[in-house]
Amino acid sequence: MSSSSTAKPGQSPIAEAAPQSLCALEPHVPADRLVAEMVPPPRFDSVRFETYEPAPDQPSQRKAVEVLSAFAAGLGGAHAAGPGKRKWFGKKTAAPAGPRGVYLDGGYGVGKTHLLASLWHATPADPSLKAFGTFVELTNLVGALGFQQTVQTLGGHRLLCIDEFELDDPGDTVLVSSLLSRLVEAGVALAATSNTLPGKLGEGRFAAADFLREIQGLSAHFRPLRIDGEDYRHRGLPEAPPPYSSDQVTKAAYTTPGASLDDFPALLGHLARVHPSRYGALTDGITAVCLTDVEPVPDQSTALRLVVLADRLYDREVPVLASGLPFDRLFSDEMLNGGYQKKYFRAISRLTALARDAKGLVAQ
Repeated sequence: MSSSSTAKPGQSPIAEAAPQSLCALEPHVPADRLVAEMVPPPRFDSVRFETYEPAPDQPSQRKAVEVLSAFAAGLGGAHAAGPGKRKWFGKKTAAPAGPRGVYLDGGYGVGKTHLLASLWHATPADPSLKAFGTFVELTNLVGALGFQQTVQTLGGHRLLCIDEFELDDPGDTVLVSSLLSRLVEAGVALAATSNTLPGKLGEGRFAAADFLREIQGLSAHFRPLRIDGEDYRHRGLPEAPPPYSSDQVTKAAYTTPGASLDDFPALLGHLARVHPSRYGALTDGITAVCLTDVEPVPDQSTALRLVVLADRLYDREVPVLASGLPFDRLFSDEMLNGGYQKKYFRAISRLTALARDAKGLVAQ
């Protein structure tokens, strides 16, 4: 029997199965999964340097492709055998020529993650010898494995890519800085993008030197690459679709296999009970996120949790359909002008892109 035959007179046909609720899920993520998932996420699985499209008026974007391509080619030297003991060119005491790390400095939406993932793909090494993850995922790995075990696990790698390196938690920053120092000693090459606190420069990001100071002993190993440009997600594209009605969102949730349906304030409350390291697992098997009654985020702690969820949804290419306020009104003016400005603008940018992706879920 088709799902449409189950509809009552006067009702629109809906699927027989009710949509899932993210609020009902509290996933457990074992440590071995955290390690196994340190690869570029689905959205960036197929990107390459060749698929990056530099803006015609932004020479720094073209330069970044050239520098990173050469950096990847330079990582082809053999490592000495032995976990945690591999050294560049197989020599324990020999240091490679030039910096052994690159740092991509730029605003949101200029393609830093695309370039970082392209570097991971272009590096001539077995995938098991390369790791890719966000700063948050790296700190979660240390929490799950312990510091020494993390050093042993990643110390045999050819390359570690860290997306969205954060400087807003001094404790985590010192922890990861210590970890990176040990990994550099083991011969691991590093690449990072930064989710830095804004306000140091008038354009909403601060100088690479600030990042380098935070990782004091590693500064000599990094070559900073400034990448200028506007947010590619909105370059030449139409405005994001306005929010839909709650009835439209609910109907779409019921007619879309694998969709979730949640009241937005309830979801924000649930995020406080789930560790951010599990937000990716929270969306396992979800094909679309449907939210009703979107309203302004009440406080900064809640806002930062929502940023992490937005990142995981974007990485996994999960469309977001919503009723209530548009996404550009999620955060207060105080938040958008405060210390986490860059995170909030990135979240707005990514949620807007996912809202565009969700347009096809609503019957016209």
